Amino acid sequence: MAICLLMESVLAATAADLLERLDEALTVSAFDDNLRARLSGTIDLEGYYFPHTPPGLIDAGGHTLLNPRLTLFLDAQFGPSIYFFAQARADRGFDPSDGVTEVRLDEYAIRVTPWKDGRFNLQVGQFATVGGNWIARHLSWDNPFINAPVPYENITANEDLVPPVSAQDFAHGIEGEKWEYLPILWGPSYASGISVAGRVGRFDYAAELKNAALSSRPESWSVAEIGFEHPTFTGRAGFRPNQAWNLGVTASRGAYFRPEAASALPHGRDLGHYEQLTLGSDISFAWHHWQLWAEFFASRFEVPHVGNADTLAYFLEAKYKFTPQLFGALRWNQQLFATVLDGEGERGKWGEDLWRIDAALGYRFTEHTQLKLQYSPQRGTGSAPGVDHNVAVQLTLRF
Repeated sequence: MAICLLMESVLAATAADLLERLDEALTVSAFDDNLRARLSGTIDLEGYYFPHTPPGLIDAGGHTLLNPRLTLFLDAQFGPSIYFFAQARADRGFDPSDGVTEVRLDEYAIRVTPWKDGRFNLQVGQFATVGGNWIARHLSWDNPFINAPVPYENITANEDLVPPVSAQDFAHGIEGEKWEYLPILWGPSYASGISVAGRVGRFDYAAELKNAALSSRPESWSVAEIGFEHPTFTGRAGFRPNQAWNLGVTASRGAYFRPEAASALPHGRDLGHYEQLTLGSDISFAWHHWQLWAEFFASRFEVPHVGNADTLAYFLEAKYKFTPQLFGALRWNQQLFATVLDGEGERGKWGEDLWRIDAALGYRFTEHTQLKLQYSPQRGTGSAPGVDHNVAVQLTLRF
């Protein structure tokens, strides 16, 4: 036993030393240290088991899925005021799937900070939305869970490629492939545009003008894909009464249909007539070993032949650090749908109300390796009653 423990310690120390050397090799500086750049990344290996339909935005044909992912980050600082960052990924799609491997540039942006006190920042490029508080911890190393909260990944019956031809058509709900439909927010929403942000005393602010709505699919995020004809405005105002608390409100408005849908819209209407309007609030709290988060989103989709389709989604999340290496997390998610007319004078909900519990346990073996296990019971109000029991595991190597 003592020999095994000694060998394990030696191997761990050797691996840590190799990663430290790699970190030094991937960091460069020039011009008397006025230019500093660092390349880093993560390697994620995820495994999923779902006895029924894959939850959220997971797209798979069977009941199990193995999802590898390589993510590379480039951070560069030019003097005290200019910062550039980029994120590239090689995986089977932005969301876990059993598709073919692809390589993408998900993020790239340049940020200018004229004053050292952070009162004003200007950012241009393709980057995560400024709304909410989950975005700041959505990457695998920072997220206590393996997946996103329900508002960021649970699809609704609304589409952005093919508008409904009638209210009866919309009332049929989700009938095609899940990638045809939209959530309230599609993950971190890496759409393209410009933003301003800053902090003044206990208040902070952020506002962005992007080329696509919060619900837009990853294929819509590039400005080269859909242009900037129907921009979306999103803003967040925050208040920090002390170091423990952070409170914020978010508002967003913008057209959500892709250009392909224009020809199928009602006569005399264009993409700008149908918008997604979203109001949100968020709160976070940190105290000793505890971290707490909550977000609430009320979103309205203006749907052709239907009118307003409203939905409310929220989550409550807690993380506790048992030791510097071991942590546990628990999250309650729920989404509720309003009613719409079905074209025959009757009203019915346009989506399936659901709740989901995410319970995760994580362990950081070193500063570079992390393992997470997650169990997520979920229940909806659709035609298949009962609770789905979904399980996931994720191993992350950070360099």
